[in-house]
Amino acid sequence: MNPSRIFIERPVGTSLLMVAIMLVGLIAYKFLPLSALPQVDYPTIRVLTLYPGAGPEVMTSSVTAPLERQFGQMPGLNQMTSTSSAGASSITLQFDLTLSIDIAEQQVQAAINAAGNLLPADLPAPPIYAKVNPADAPILSLAVTSRTDALTKVYDMVDTRLAQKIAQLPGVGLVSLEGGQKPGVRIRANPTALAAYGLNVDD
Repeated sequence: MNPSRIFIERPVGTSLLMVAIMLVGLIAYKFLPLSALPQVDYPTIRVLTLYPGAGPEVMTSSVTAPLERQFGQMPGLNQMTSTSSAGASSITLQFDLTLSIDIAEQQVQAAINAAGNLLPADLPAPPIYAKVNPADAPILSLAVTSRTDALTKVYDMVDTRLAQKIAQLPGVGLVSLEGGQKPGVRIRANPTALAAYGLNVDD
């Protein structure tokens, strides 16, 4: 039996059926949710490592590179970007949309554990990671200035007081600071005096 014969022998019924299908499609299109910027839950994890006193070059070679080698072996990893700055290393890992974020977190933790022996022994704390969504924009941007205090003092006040208070508010997931200047200390060692105590610059 030829299925198309039924429609050929009944042109009126076939036309009505096509019109009905088109009407159903138009009605369904009106109820189809559309968005220029749809909310997509990307399985993305950011790994942060703090190493106070280390320069960007040391962070890249001693912290970021070993972690990247371990992260690069994880299945389902689509993209990896990293930023190394003075005393901090940030690595963003974006996984395939079909991968569960829980599985991705387990893989990240396993990779961090595997890289433990490759990281500096005096690292104050192991790398920490958190789920992030690159599509999310900051809800609130706050600028702090002062006409009397130095920029370093303003940054220290925001970092130690204001940011911590904001982070304790209900519903706040992340507080990040940008700009400003951190106070630094430059130490000039006297090799002769150090040698008298049996020490060197590395000590």
